Amino acid sequence: MTDDTGFREAAATGTLATEERHRALLQPVVDAARAIFAAKASSIFLLDRETDELVFEAVSGEGEGDLIGMRIPSSTGIAGWVLVTGQPIVIDDLTQDPRHSAQTAERTGYVPKALMAVPLTNGETPLGVLQVLDRSIDRAFSLSEIDLLILFANQAAIGLDLLQAARRARVLLDHGVGPAAIVARMAASLESMDDPRQAIALLEALDAVLRTS
Repeated sequence: MTDDTGFREAAATGTLATEERHRALLQPVVDAARAIFAAKASSIFLLDRETDELVFEAVSGEGEGDLIGMRIPSSTGIAGWVLVTGQPIVIDDLTQDPRHSAQTAERTGYVPKALMAVPLTNGETPLGVLQVLDRSIDRAFSLSEIDLLILFANQAAIGLDLLQAARRARVLLDHGVGPAAIVARMAASLESMDDPRQAIALLEALDAVLRTS
């Protein structure tokens, strides 16, 4: 029986690198959304189905650099409402909205006064939530701007979907057995190879094994 420790390590390295690349797709979305809407902050949450939590995956403005990886229950606050209902929302005064969780906002270190939020989906499958918080200019968010935010959401959903796929592959690498885990390790190894000739050589070797088995 062949020791595949080195193979697993290479595959895991490739998967982690892929995960970081997919996460990097999200940051330009929140940066652009914050700039376009003149907001003080913008963020993207990813739904973790295993724990039923929303996870900060990208933040621009207030909380940037501090909130990545922070988790909240998926049903919490406005973000939870948007995730569950699949409906976009504009709120001018959060203090008057019973869905707003001030306690959760305080945990982040920033308590917003107003926001716009839209769901991120893959078809009908909920992936997460995109939100922009507070104007830095003296103008309220408007319903007419929701369509523009949805365009940003469509781009963010692509990044979240790829990120989820990379993380599922990592779970298979770490804990999986059988054909699915083998395929995940192969895909991650190929992804980690900078030289295309290495990938071709690996595929040719696999093909030779399959032909003789």
